[in-house]
Amino acid sequence: MKHTDVARRHDRILSLLASHASLSAAALAELLGVTVQTVRTDLRLLDEAGTIRRRHGAAHLLTPGDNIGYQPRQALSRDEKARIGAAVADIIPPGASVALGTGTTVEAVARALARHEGLTVFTNSIHAVLALHLAPRIAVSLAGGAVRLRDLDFIGSESVEFFARVRADFAVFSVGGIGPAGDLLDFNMEEVRARRAISDCARHRILVADGSKIGRAAPHAHGRLWAADTVVCSGDLPEEVGQEMRLAGRRLVRA
Repeated sequence: MKHTDVARRHDRILSLLASHASLSAAALAELLGVTVQTVRTDLRLLDEAGTIRRRHGAAHLLTPGDNIGYQPRQALSRDEKARIGAAVADIIPPGASVALGTGTTVEAVARALARHEGLTVFTNSIHAVLALHLAPRIAVSLAGGAVRLRDLDFIGSESVEFFARVRADFAVFSVGGIGPAGDLLDFNMEEVRARRAISDCARHRILVADGSKIGRAAPHAHGRLWAADTVVCSGDLPEEVGQEMRLAGRRLVRA
């Protein structure tokens, strides 16, 4: 079997686990249309990579109070994130000024924006800077402070002060999870403060979320989905949330 087929199946497993509390190997095998032995091999590899945990015959992502490491998150919903990145690049024109937040979905947006000329970028993500380093005629300003080594980003008070001085055309930011009522959820208050600062610094706010974020729990709530001007996501939002988006005059883009 091709390596890309295995990677796509792993993406699908992670997306399914993000949408359910836990799933057995047998349930995953039925959903994926493969053998139980194949799924058990996949789960062992994902467990060894630190992406999931296996317990009492079932597999699940880490507990809601934690976020998994950056590298395992890069493996989650890669195709979806690439489509989200392309959709955001269609919205943001060359020559625009853009504030980019942290996270693997925003990194995918940065890779898609690297084809644009003349961007002015403000970010607190080292991953975003690396994704943009080949972009033509680009200017990048990076927030300072203490580096969060696990994610290679800045989310402390210096980052908040950095974005408070920025006036950008667009802000692109992600979220730890989206609650059933459209609540924006994150894993710690430093992340919440950083995302708020990024959202507040631009005329047009774009929230990006792959399907694994929909219905995912996290301990800190900070507003509703329709606080963003545009939401680019790859999953199905609850109908009531979509209705609230429409009533608020917000744009929903399905990648």
